[in-house]
Amino acid sequence: MPTTEVLARRYRRLLRFYPRDWRRARAAEVIALLLDAAPAGRTRPTAREAVDLVRAGLRCRLGRPASRTVVAWAALATVVCGLFGGALASRAAWETSRPQPDRAEAAAILSEVFPGHDLGDIEIPPALFVVYGHPLTLRNVRSVLLGDGGEYQESATGAGATGAPPVPAEQIVAVARQRLTDGGWRVYDPEVSGGVGCADKLCATPMEITDTTLVARRGDTILNASISSQTAVDATYLAVELHRAPPPAVVPAGVLGAPLGAAAGWLVFGWASRRTEGRRVNGTAASILFGVTMVLWWLPVLLTAPYLFTHHLAEPHPAWHPPWEWLGQPTASLLFLVGAVCALLALGLAAGPRRDRSPVALVG
Repeated sequence: MPTTEVLARRYRRLLRFYPRDWRRARAAEVIALLLDAAPAGRTRPTAREAVDLVRAGLRCRLGRPASRTVVAWAALATVVCGLFGGALASRAAWETSRPQPDRAEAAAILSEVFPGHDLGDIEIPPALFVVYGHPLTLRNVRSVLLGDGGEYQESATGAGATGAPPVPAEQIVAVARQRLTDGGWRVYDPEVSGGVGCADKLCATPMEITDTTLVARRGDTILNASISSQTAVDATYLAVELHRAPPPAVVPAGVLGAPLGAAAGWLVFGWASRRTEGRRVNGTAASILFGVTMVLWWLPVLLTAPYLFTHHLAEPHPAWHPPWEWLGQPTASLLFLVGAVCALLALGLAAGPRRDRSPVALVG
């Protein structure tokens, strides 16, 4: 095959980023110009040509062939919608999880791992995810959306022992690790922290206290135990929580939901971009509202994701934090809510009747 035909075919592939009507009217002319400018023997477009063709094609699809920033704004909207779509789908998949351990299951695990310790009553959570220990309902959803979103988290079955430990804390940890290993649990390296506490209520005798965090997993059950060396009669020296790991459906759901959310974001942005092209008043207002939306949606992601990444590296995690927490949600749900309102207002402006034709870009 002649080199010019090979090069023409590859140019034609890049032109697929342009709308179909545009390709029908101008593709042949553009390819001819590109071939005339190419040196003899070239079989591939240069990297600069490829980038320019893709960028210009996307501008045309977005109805903004003259805009320099519309593709970047579209990319921001597409990616963040993909992230939210994946997080929402993964949250829905969490509903396939087994309930948190009941009293019988928890009692069997606690007696196996911590023999000889009176852990008292076992507290069973009312739902898989809770807010201040209560299921999410219409009564408390307002507090989640308006500032207390960080309290929305996976629940756990818990128990604790108070008073002076019957044996040294180091022995409790050693026995628990051995029993967990013998029971088929995967045991992670314990985390030890220190501090100064009090031996009595008046704190007449300060003393050094160590707190050891022990984490283990078996199947879909995760155990978190905190063992303290304190000796006060009214303090907790052993606290244990049992909860479920993410069910297998979470990852496939997130992987499927992300591209669907991204596609929806791209299509909606493209529709709004074409609708507001040439509209001076509505176009400018829609640009401002859209810019506010991107800032409010992206800011929690940029602040939270690096922190959680560092957090995961610093401590043992049998299961990663849910995807929505990496996006700063629902901790920053108020920002998301305000951004969503701005986005809806921008779409409302885009859906309005066209009254002017001034060439103003949607963004930038």
